[in-house]
Amino acid sequence: MFRKILIANRGEIALRILSACKELGVKTVAVYSEADRNSLHVRFADEAICIGPPRSSDSYLNIPQVISAAEIANVDAIHPGYGFLSENANFAEVCEASHITFIGPSPDVIRMMGEKDRARAEMGRAGLPIIPGSPGVVADEAMAKEVAAQINFPLMIKAAEGGGGRGMRMVRSKRELIRAFQTARTEAEQAFGSPNVYMEKLIEHPRHIEFQVLGDRYGNVIHLGERECSIQRRHQKVLEESPSSTLDPGDRRNIGEKVVEALRSVRYSSAGTVEFLRDVTGEFYFIEMNARIQVEHPVTEMVTGVDLVKSQIRLAAGARLEEVVGSVEFRGHAIECRINAEDPETFVPSAGRITTFRVPGGPGIRVDTAAHADAVIPPYYDSLVAKLIAHGRDRSEAIARLHGALDGFIVEGIKTTIPLHKRIIADPDFVAGKFDTHFLERLPAAAAAK
Repeated sequence: MFRKILIANRGEIALRILSACKELGVKTVAVYSEADRNSLHVRFADEAICIGPPRSSDSYLNIPQVISAAEIANVDAIHPGYGFLSENANFAEVCEASHITFIGPSPDVIRMMGEKDRARAEMGRAGLPIIPGSPGVVADEAMAKEVAAQINFPLMIKAAEGGGGRGMRMVRSKRELIRAFQTARTEAEQAFGSPNVYMEKLIEHPRHIEFQVLGDRYGNVIHLGERECSIQRRHQKVLEESPSSTLDPGDRRNIGEKVVEALRSVRYSSAGTVEFLRDVTGEFYFIEMNARIQVEHPVTEMVTGVDLVKSQIRLAAGARLEEVVGSVEFRGHAIECRINAEDPETFVPSAGRITTFRVPGGPGIRVDTAAHADAVIPPYYDSLVAKLIAHGRDRSEAIARLHGALDGFIVEGIKTTIPLHKRIIADPDFVAGKFDTHFLERLPAAAAAK
């Protein structure tokens, strides 16, 4: 086991990693920007080092500063969490060159999965079903027209080296193509430093389903079931649950086995998530892989009992998968609500000081957060305030527990999306499991009609 780990992140995921390290008896080093000087991960870590001004580019994304902190603290490993440097292959390579273990996949695998067009090609060769699309990066407008003629409209243009909805445009007709292509390229370059985009057929009314995987350094890979992530706003996940109400045991076994074989073929190690769209006929299509821990990992932890963050650390230290996980038994149903510092109607960010912060509790309720009364939500980072997770014997009990937990979750001083989550879980279509990735687009109209 490692002696000391630097946590290259902030907020609730930094606290989550810190907790796992304490259980393993590992010393921790927090890094922080000037805006996070009074944050809980700074207070609770064994050591803390400031790495720069509030802007991410000057602190949490500043590789030389993070590595300098790691060398000053003499750490064995760095856990990147999610976001920031978690899928930066160059950072993983610098860690290796500095003789510091990067707690995640190898740089080659991170790079392969980060290049979305390359990931599609690799996973297609490994046996996963792929959405029809361009063979690689679409170089110019002429090529865009050729690809569109081959796959037909509607289609999607996507950033080749990014995600989260940025650098992404839907195109329904020929007259929209060139403008959408130019806009997607510009947005991709601004967001990810590369204008490269690829194109694929648009899947209408899809479900977004992802499989959680774990792999070790010895070629062993398992999956820990799926998560339903179809409740989204502008391609950003809002609520996730496990298992998906739309999969039967045959679907789960079939896709799960294909996922495991595909990741064995690239010798995947650490935690990761393979993401699919499922169309209205029930067909699955691979869209991307996130080579890191996910925001929504707690729902998998709740239904499997597997601590994914501790597993990451132990696997990076050289443990075998069977030592870390053993047999996996799926129990009940879990749902996670992402509580963001946003206006629940307009989604305008709501930075500021929290004056009252009361979290719910009770059987089956978990809250992952770094917030507290008098904490300041800065305007520089992701707006996530907390993750509320409810677990029950079945989906109905999980939803019932969420109702009570959301009613008992009090945050004052800033606006949050708690009211939105109350509307979501009260909606008859959500309760019945009848939704797709466009559910939230229809929710405001339905609410107004009532």
